Amino acid sequence: MSFKYEALVFFLALFALYSPVAALSSYLPYVRGYSHAQQVRLALGLAANAFGFVLIAVWVGEPLLELLGISTAALTATGGIALILASVPLMRGTTAEAVPDPVPVPAAGTFDPALDPVQATPPAPPPNPKNVLFTPLTFPLTVGGTTFAFGVAASADAGDVSGRLWLTLAALAYGIVTGVTLYLSGHVERRISAQAAAMLDRVAGILLTAIAVILLANGFTDLVTARLGL
Repeated sequence: MSFKYEALVFFLALFALYSPVAALSSYLPYVRGYSHAQQVRLALGLAANAFGFVLIAVWVGEPLLELLGISTAALTATGGIALILASVPLMRGTTAEAVPDPVPVPAAGTFDPALDPVQATPPAPPPNPKNVLFTPLTFPLTVGGTTFAFGVAASADAGDVSGRLWLTLAALAYGIVTGVTLYLSGHVERRISAQAAAMLDRVAGILLTAIAVILLANGFTDLVTARLGL
């Protein structure tokens, strides 16, 4: 019973840290432009990545960090830097693709192959989904240093293999939640106008930049306090 309780607490902690409602709005700028099938693949990929990330933390997190000489504080600060790089263009409204110039229509009775609308350059397609799946969708929007630290701490409390198996089930449930959240963000994105989408991009950029600043501050604070032995 204690293992089940610890797994439930672990899942609730991850769920609260993740905050699906906030995460859904953060995903909106990154799912725009993809087809429904691509958004489904992104959701499945995110669920697998989140599950795998927490699974590594639960089973080999502590020795892995010791081997690499990396602290969870360093991971948190790195997540803040990565998120700032992605969020500042959103906040400034500089991520929109340039709108192609209208194709001129030839005068009646004339034909110019250079003005043929069929040969007009199509709008630039969105980037390959694989390019956004890991960064920033998986890291740091979904998982980060704090998530990894939760997994390492929960694994230390669970102790034996039975406890870690229950934590694995909690990690699987967490991965499913992240995938469903990203899938729902695709539905929301398809039902809003271009003007509303642009406004939400700016709002999401402001919120993401604020989150990035918090991650940076927390990460660097923990690094300094660890160095000073406080």
